Amino acid sequence: MAETITMKINKMEDVQWMWQSNSNPWSKTEAARWSPYADIDNFIIEAAYSKNEEYVKLDGYVIDLKNKVQISRKNEKNQRPIQRTLANKEDKHMREDRFISDPIAPHRRAGAEYGWVSPFIIEVRKYLELEPEQLPSKNKTIVPIIVEKAAAGIIEEGKTIGKPYEAEKLSQILLEQKDKDINQVWTCCAYLYSMESFLYKKLNETMRPIGNHEHEKIWQSKIRTLGPFCLLLWDNPFNTKLTTGKVLFRVGKLTEKQISIYKDLAKNPEEYRSFQAFTSCSRDSHIAEKFPSANVLFIMEIAGAFCVDLKPISLYPEEEEELITPGVCFTVKSYEFDATKKKHIIYLILKQRFSQSEFDSVTNGENTSSNNDPNSLHLLARVYDLDGCDLTLLLHYRNYFSRRVGVADLSRYDRDGLII
Repeated sequence: MAETITMKINKMEDVQWMWQSNSNPWSKTEAARWSPYADIDNFIIEAAYSKNEEYVKLDGYVIDLKNKVQISRKNEKNQRPIQRTLANKEDKHMREDRFISDPIAPHRRAGAEYGWVSPFIIEVRKYLELEPEQLPSKNKTIVPIIVEKAAAGIIEEGKTIGKPYEAEKLSQILLEQKDKDINQVWTCCAYLYSMESFLYKKLNETMRPIGNHEHEKIWQSKIRTLGPFCLLLWDNPFNTKLTTGKVLFRVGKLTEKQISIYKDLAKNPEEYRSFQAFTSCSRDSHIAEKFPSANVLFIMEIAGAFCVDLKPISLYPEEEEELITPGVCFTVKSYEFDATKKKHIIYLILKQRFSQSEFDSVTNGENTSSNNDPNSLHLLARVYDLDGCDLTLLLHYRNYFSRRVGVADLSRYDRDGLII
């Protein structure tokens, strides 16, 4: 996949830097306990080490490479030993933050219905002033521009949450691919997303609650900073067709109130919900055993959805990660409680779908004589959240969206809802 992107940062992933995590790291009687640095910190330290630098700055710490010591930037007396080791992939475990949260927003506005493309993606494209069919995978001239905006957004978000050095490294890795083709750029974005960093956490924290009215201003405020990276990751040039026939697994640590939502949905198999964030799942059916604290196991049957296998790219291949992209809908097929495993088992069927409003509005627009009527056009604008556009632009969008419906076989559509 794009030469596995020369990227794997010159095999830096074969090296793991560790810090001594004992409560008293200088104790001579207590057995030493070593904890690994996060992926980006590991790369920053190794890059400095390979250049024979004596010191390197991390978020919150300074690393003294000469004396192999980590020094707190708040209190120089707070120091811990560090060491450089060869990475042992067998020591890596599935990451709880990645696989255990509730994959959907707990609340959604009554009557709200999302279609083929996530509202966040739609808003990002509007912010970037892209034409309806203008995507990085289809127009190479816009790739460097979006990469630069994505890198700048990562840096801004990193500064906001107190992770400027981590953000700078993530941005640097992405900018190195700026003038490469979209295959290289997308692989880089997927690689960065797979890493243990603030990036995937912040992106999903922003997108997952879409549909919750109280959260609306928050996710809209992140369109400028996180949106460009999100668009690059969503626009996968390697996978333009729906995935079918797979079974994926995910766990959760849910409250009774959250579980009751799925129980109610199981009683209404025609009611759809959607994943509005990138959602990490695993092909490993034993995932529940690896998270004993989880009380829910999701078993997901893919009837037709856009997802991507991250194993060839990830630093954590043992996770068998399959990433569901934003906008994928699902119904709850059934619910049961496994008394032996003491887990709630929730069966989902994943299916990409157009919203009813997309079908009705566009189809009706095609079949009326008043195709250019401003009122019907602005109704279409509201369906696609394009209020404020001028008449010419609305006509352009009308023609674009009218091609997205009318064929029952959803496998004929790409991720943008266009007939392949």
